[in-house]
Amino acid sequence: MGYPASDANLHKVASLAQRLFKLQPADHGRSSVFERELNAGEDGVEFGADLIFQPPSRFLVDSLLDNDDLLEGPPSSRHDGWHDLDHGYSNSTYHHAVVDRRKLSLEWLSNACDRIVKECASQLSRDELAMAICRVLNSDKPGEEIAGDLLDLVGVSAFEAVQDLMLHRKELVDAIHQGLLMLKSDKTASNTQLRMPSYGTQVTVQTESERQIDKLRRKEEKRYKRGAENRVEDDLSATNFSSLLRASERRSPIEDLFGHGQGPNSLAVTALPQGTLRKHFKGYEEVIIPPTPTAPMKPGEKLIEIQELDGFAQAAFRGYKSLNRIQSQIFQTTYYTNENILVCAPTGAGKTNIAMIAILHEIGQHFRDGYLHKDEFKIVYVAPMKALAAEVTSAFSHRLSPLNMTVRELTGDMQLSKNELEETQMIVTTPEKWDVITRKSSDMSLSMLVKLLIIDEVHLLNDERGAVIEALVARTLRQVESTQTMIRIVGLSATLPSYLEVAQFLRVNPETGLFFFDSSYRPVPLAQQYIGISEHNFVARNALLNEICYNKVVDSLRQGHQAMVFVHSRKDTAKTAEKLVELSRMNEDLELFKNETHPQFSLIKKEVQKSRNKDLIGFFESGVGIHHAGMLRSDRGLTERLFSDGLIKVLVCTATLAWGVNLPAHTVVIKGTQLYDPKAGGWRDLGMLDVMQIFGRAGRPQFDKSGEGIIITSHDKLAYYLRLLTSQLPIESQFISSLKDNLNAEVALGTVTNVKEACLWLGYTYLSVRMKLNPLAYGIGWDEVMADPSLSSKQRALVTEAARALDKAKMIRFDEKSGNFSCTELGRIASHFYIQYSSVETYNEMLRPHMNDSEVIDMIANSSEFENIQVREEEQNELEMLARTSCPLEVKGGPSNKHGKISILIQLYISRGSIDSFSLVSDAAYISASLARIVRALFEICLRRGWCEMTSFMLEYCKAVDRQIWPHQHPLRQFDKDLSADILRKLEERGADLDRLQEMQEKDIGALIRYAPGGKLVKQYLGYFPWVQLSAAVSPITRTVLKVDLLITPDFVWKDRFHGAAQRWWILVEDSENDHIYHSELFMLTKRMSRGEPQKLSFTIPIFEPHPPQYFIRAVSDSWLQSEAFYTISFQNLQLPEARTSHTELLDLRPLPVTSLGNRTYESLYNFSHFNPIQTQTFHVLYHTDNNVLLGAPTGSGKTISAELAILHLFNTQPDMKVIYIAPLKAIVRERMNDWRKRLVSQLGKQMVEMTGDHTPDLMALMSADIIISTPEKWDGISRNWHSRSYVTKVGLMILDEIHLLGADRGPILEVIVSRMRYISSQTERSVRFIGLSTALANAGDLADWLGVGETGLFNFKPSVRPVPLEVHIQGYPGKYYCPRMNSMNKPAYAAICTHSPTKPVLIFVSSRRQTRLTALDLIQYAASDEHPRQFLSMPEEVLQMILSQVTDQNLRHTLQFGIGLHHAGLNDKDRSLIEELFANNKIQVLVCTSTLAWGVNLPAHLVIIKGTEYYDGKAKRYVDFPITDILQMMGRAGRPQYDQHGKAVILVHEPKKSFYKKFLYEPFPVESSLKEQLHDHINAEIVSGTICHKEDALHYLTWTYFFRRLVVNPAYYGLEDTAPEILSSYLSRLVQDTFEDLEDSGCIKMNDDGVEPLMLGSIASQYYLSYMTVSMFGSNIGPDTSLEFDELPVRHNEENYNEALSKNVPYMVDNNRLDDPHVKANLLFQAHFSQLELPISDYVTDLKSVLDQSIRIIQAMIDICANSGWLSSTITCMHLLQMVMQGLWYDKDSSLWMLPCMSSDLVSSLGKKGISSVQQLLDLPKANIQTVLEGFPASRISQDLQHFPRVQVKLKVQKSDTDGGTFSLNIKLAKMNSNRKTSRAFAPRFPKIKDEAWWLVLGNPSNSELYAVKRVSFSDRLVTHMELPSTPTNIEGMKLILLSDCYLGFEQEYSIKEL
Repeated sequence: MGYPASDANLHKVASLAQRLFKLQPADHGRSSVFERELNAGEDGVEFGADLIFQPPSRFLVDSLLDNDDLLEGPPSSRHDGWHDLDHGYSNSTYHHAVVDRRKLSLEWLSNACDRIVKECASQLSRDELAMAICRVLNSDKPGEEIAGDLLDLVGVSAFEAVQDLMLHRKELVDAIHQGLLMLKSDKTASNTQLRMPSYGTQVTVQTESERQIDKLRRKEEKRYKRGAENRVEDDLSATNFSSLLRASERRSPIEDLFGHGQGPNSLAVTALPQGTLRKHFKGYEEVIIPPTPTAPMKPGEKLIEIQELDGFAQAAFRGYKSLNRIQSQIFQTTYYTNENILVCAPTGAGKTNIAMIAILHEIGQHFRDGYLHKDEFKIVYVAPMKALAAEVTSAFSHRLSPLNMTVRELTGDMQLSKNELEETQMIVTTPEKWDVITRKSSDMSLSMLVKLLIIDEVHLLNDERGAVIEALVARTLRQVESTQTMIRIVGLSATLPSYLEVAQFLRVNPETGLFFFDSSYRPVPLAQQYIGISEHNFVARNALLNEICYNKVVDSLRQGHQAMVFVHSRKDTAKTAEKLVELSRMNEDLELFKNETHPQFSLIKKEVQKSRNKDLIGFFESGVGIHHAGMLRSDRGLTERLFSDGLIKVLVCTATLAWGVNLPAHTVVIKGTQLYDPKAGGWRDLGMLDVMQIFGRAGRPQFDKSGEGIIITSHDKLAYYLRLLTSQLPIESQFISSLKDNLNAEVALGTVTNVKEACLWLGYTYLSVRMKLNPLAYGIGWDEVMADPSLSSKQRALVTEAARALDKAKMIRFDEKSGNFSCTELGRIASHFYIQYSSVETYNEMLRPHMNDSEVIDMIANSSEFENIQVREEEQNELEMLARTSCPLEVKGGPSNKHGKISILIQLYISRGSIDSFSLVSDAAYISASLARIVRALFEICLRRGWCEMTSFMLEYCKAVDRQIWPHQHPLRQFDKDLSADILRKLEERGADLDRLQEMQEKDIGALIRYAPGGKLVKQYLGYFPWVQLSAAVSPITRTVLKVDLLITPDFVWKDRFHGAAQRWWILVEDSENDHIYHSELFMLTKRMSRGEPQKLSFTIPIFEPHPPQYFIRAVSDSWLQSEAFYTISFQNLQLPEARTSHTELLDLRPLPVTSLGNRTYESLYNFSHFNPIQTQTFHVLYHTDNNVLLGAPTGSGKTISAELAILHLFNTQPDMKVIYIAPLKAIVRERMNDWRKRLVSQLGKQMVEMTGDHTPDLMALMSADIIISTPEKWDGISRNWHSRSYVTKVGLMILDEIHLLGADRGPILEVIVSRMRYISSQTERSVRFIGLSTALANAGDLADWLGVGETGLFNFKPSVRPVPLEVHIQGYPGKYYCPRMNSMNKPAYAAICTHSPTKPVLIFVSSRRQTRLTALDLIQYAASDEHPRQFLSMPEEVLQMILSQVTDQNLRHTLQFGIGLHHAGLNDKDRSLIEELFANNKIQVLVCTSTLAWGVNLPAHLVIIKGTEYYDGKAKRYVDFPITDILQMMGRAGRPQYDQHGKAVILVHEPKKSFYKKFLYEPFPVESSLKEQLHDHINAEIVSGTICHKEDALHYLTWTYFFRRLVVNPAYYGLEDTAPEILSSYLSRLVQDTFEDLEDSGCIKMNDDGVEPLMLGSIASQYYLSYMTVSMFGSNIGPDTSLEFDELPVRHNEENYNEALSKNVPYMVDNNRLDDPHVKANLLFQAHFSQLELPISDYVTDLKSVLDQSIRIIQAMIDICANSGWLSSTITCMHLLQMVMQGLWYDKDSSLWMLPCMSSDLVSSLGKKGISSVQQLLDLPKANIQTVLEGFPASRISQDLQHFPRVQVKLKVQKSDTDGGTFSLNIKLAKMNSNRKTSRAFAPRFPKIKDEAWWLVLGNPSNSELYAVKRVSFSDRLVTHMELPSTPTNIEGMKLILLSDCYLGFEQEYSIKEL
């Protein structure tokens, strides 16, 4: 009766399955791992290898199958499961004693018979022989007889086979019985349909192949059954072998519970443990599983003692002696390596300590130099439940406190401020919360610091919240790869079957980091009872449930144990407790429960009586306690204490107790497994997590030998729980369900920008791991797997589908063609506020610009967050009542509708109403948890759409939800903790709003509320209510753009309790006519600001024709209801500037050839043949006339050459006159110098000098120069004294480059020098020709008028007239904070390079040096993750190495290797020019630079990226916008005239500014004057130079300025209402009068009747170019070295920290509260310079350069002031200060010997002992003596160093002068004695600039500190000079002449005059 067909079929299927198995990609590696470990076992290497494991009869252990075996072996044994009975990953338990499972099955028997039949030519067929053997084995004969029978059957030749049969007789017999049993049950099953469900039908999880095998099997069986039904089953003879074989393969129902896991790698854990009993009772069935005995300690396994840890780590384990077994086994890996780790161990096995060990390892890495560097790392611990998070926080903060670590909880309940987050080292959080934080790019800085991520309860992956963990891990892993930083992931989980896949997902190395412990590692073994109630009748079922529960509890009590009963709602706790007490009364078991014998009973009873909880007291009498989250904290604590002290024997509690509190009991009963879930809106089964956690509480580790866990459920769930708890269910991914939301989050974060990246990102999820192993579960058919084994197309499909949906909801823009994603505001809001995609769809549909309250509430109720909330019959009455009492708004749809119910609960939440029915309480709690973020998100959406009304409406609701106060209630309710409800109610009834209360007196308020003392209280709290006053100055820039300067003045008493550290205000500019918001920003008002002066905000807003009547500026508090301020901008009498922009048309002329210059020498200057169109059009005017010219043309259109034409014209006509070229930036000056030096100077033989801060040429050079190139300041300083400087009047041509910078901060100086030069030329009657060059201008007419340019000379071309057309892309980025926003721009910048200019040069402009570095590093990282790390580099390795060796800057050296250059003022000149050269020659493709490069260096590129348009202004202490001119200049660098058809510019801006830039980048920007702010200094200078003597002169002077021109055109900008002549003149004369008065107050000028005259301070200010404020301050308190000039010194972001560090190392104290003040920084920099400290960052080095540079003129001015006042000691102190600056030493502390470069401390002290303490003394020593003094120090080095210093000899002679009869003069001869020293350059290695030596001769009297005369001289060899002695000879006594150097310390020589 054999059915060979079936076997063949099975083989065929098996081979197919095996082929499939081979296709699974991820597994080859894995199998080889197992094999290796098996071998390891045989070598006896791994521990545990010497254990002999004897499998019990039913414990069948699979060994590994090779693929060939697979075809022979039975298809059903196709689990390569390797059930690891040992812990961890050592598979060594497969020892020789383990018998191959195939030997134990009938299949094996069948194979053996096959062999016997073949070899022995037996006459029986295989099946017959097998059947005969079965009969023999199954007989009851003794062993020897059976052996004999068998030998007879098979013949002697098969003796070994018989041996095997005998050895395994028991197993075979079991298999036979199993087969018979199955056949029998088949028979009964077919006859009578079972009423009871068989478990097998319940849950068998099968792979596809098994399913097919089953199908075949069933066919065979059906066919067989027809014949078999009339036989006797028990009789083996009647059974055919093949069916028996098949039947034995099938397993009994209860075994069937433990089906194969899914997928080839599942564990075939066999059936329930040994000794399991099943019992049937009436109405229920019980399965009892005995405790797994604890695995014995293995030889060689030892526990780790705590003292083996490092010292600091022991502190965290105080009170522990040693770690437990599990901790000891993983200790090595966790504590000494950085491996990722996954630990699967039973609950209660001490996983917290594993986390602790990992944390200590991390701390150890930051424990250097004896202390912990806390700011370098963060540790994040992700716990699934808030309760658990709280427990972990308290435990860890207590244990880590000795290490001074801060541990804080960050969950829905516990928010942390930014500062708190920064101070915290360990954050304990829930997955959702951490997801929200890492989703925001603004918190990047936080996630960058994370070095250790601990994920507790990883098996949550199976839960619907699992998707969050996947998103987190994927994000972390990608961050690790992209930033190349180490983040260690430690996963802790319960015992789970598919741990290998989870390990793969967490990137854990299975050999080193994966640990797996089974239940034998529970500290207390657990006996389990599963009870399934099969009763259907509801009442009977409940009664039975209570009864079983009671019986179990009583059993436990009888043995003297405590019991815990877990129920699933708060109300149930009391009900169950009552029931237990009631049943105990009925059964007269009350005594068991009671506990009156306890010694402390009476004491405790008194304490319990105090509680307000009636239930608690009542149950305590009976020895029962209850515990749930709804109880007061004190009551909960009391109950916990009573239970742990044994005063309560039975505790009835909810599951929160298991999570949050560690309270174990011997017996744990779970009563019922259904719990209400508001999220699902109904009942759901208790999850695996909860059950494990609750069972983890069974058994008290110190007292019990075993614990007992009992779960009472319904019969149909029995199998499910059995399976759960013997860990049979593989974990599947839940990621697909939330794919859209997570994809949107990644797009918003900027980590996923296209489909390719999205697929990569999916590859990091658990989904991608499981999808390949179990495709069916994810809806992927086998055919798809065959076609695409890596499932990449499936991933692509998933991503594309999600992206399309998101695109439809407007959350991202998805360009299907290119596959690119770009984020939208909506998507960003959804991501940040954790709003689901489906909700966004709802809002898109329902949100309108005008809605009323109930519509809004209804829309919120429609959010998908709440979609699961159900409406129940039993709640209707209560809901109706609530709707009447607590809902001020109408409820759409009424209480019977789902959305109606939600809207009632929302209103109830704001009204603070109370609820009775349990399901409503949990629904309400669920709603209130999500409400705040939904309302915030809606507010943001309305704000982004620019809807006024809805924005303010939603903001009100945000605050209403936060405060639980309705917007219509009285705002003082926000102080409801302090003001009584009574007062508030009366205020509301009397309708006393805030404004009315503000005006009333205390007693009136008291009368109003009929409670006198209340008046004072109300008034006091009114003072705390946050008010601000607004005032604004509006200045029109053009007809369509207004600039608003808003002043915000806080007007309330700041109290930390109410206002915290900062208050946030929304500043909104709205046009109520058109319902639109034109500007919105969030303003932070800090406590410090609230006391100080008003805060100023500046922004621009558009204005449209026809003008609306007004705009409103509103400041609305972000957190206080009804706290807002208004300001109205009225347009009634606002004068807008006239709209006239005249552009010159570019004529279509034929380009002029160079030969038209008509001069061979000139032609040779140019290396091109024809001029470009702009030069052609302007050629005639420039080269053939003397007209003034203003040329406005876009950057890069060859304006410089136009200027050269004018120069050449001057050389032709007036060769003796000078050209002065003024450029506003040093960088431009330098570029011009280099360019013209090569051409004009060398080829035309002209002289040229540069005048900048760096170079001050001497008089001779200036006299002989033909071309002077200067910055405005220098020329201003020189031309102030034009009367005395002839060369100023010899200027014939003045070229002003970049004249549009008139509007920038240095504009006034430009204005003054032009006005002065025109004034000079009108005085001397020599005409000066002016050439102005600028970009395209909006108001060219005014500029032309001011420069004296006529109609013919004005050229103002459109911005579009570029030689290389430009295409501009503007992209907006949100992000409140600057640094994270810059960070989020890096990826788009990289993408822009790849799209627009993959191979051509790219310039990236950033705002600071720090940004250059960060940007470059990020670009390198993106290039590396694209697998082209060196794509920007185009030079061979050896060239690169040679170049790198020349680079000094560390960062630059790093980035250059990747072809990215850095360029900023912090580099030294050599590095800078090297970089410029590399970039110009295309050796490197990308140059990241600061904005200065745009001006100075002409390095065009194909693509320009402007990354961020703001910079940090140290003076204003915030980020301010670049002037638009700078942006235009940067853009102008795009497009290289010789190479490119067009240039590209990508501008990345802050989202709100996008429209502003769109407007002004295309239409020219008007230039306004800023002279008014700096008028004082310039008027002072003119008074000193004699230009202004009266007020009329000053007015006349003003009419020459550009300020005057603009004042007439755009009066509103300068604060003038009208331009009528009389108003104008009174405005100007008031301006002049105020200026004069200020100058007089500061002591710079003196006013008499009608004139003014300069005073000494004024002259000094003018001469040394100082601010009048500075000199007046010096005049009033000279002495301390303070000054105003350092206002401009940048204190960049976060530099106060560096400043603080510096302040600790310098000798003089600074004010620590003002570390962000530029003056303090300057002071610190000086002190650091004198102390020769190492400066923290390169920026400081540069700042120091500029500070030192400026300080020279300031100190010289101080010397002049002191000398003029005749103070000797102050003068000399100032001179010493100058020497200190030059040498970088302290005058009083350091010996002047330190000026020698070779000096060392030892040498100084040894010379000091010999009495030598200055360089002067060494110089005076004869050569011979030097060696003896030095004692072995090489004299040659010292004498070489001494060469640098001059030796000056002084000869004096007093002469009586003949002319005046009485005066004496002093003749002085100075001579340098160093014969071989030729130079007079000063030797000052620490001073940044070249300087010449100079000397002061000071005549004074030190005894009374009087100074008579001072003279400054410089000479190269010798000098004769004379000084007048004071005429009164009386005080010649103490008079001395002192010679001081201005650059060397200790070179003073004193000569007493008396001796002469």
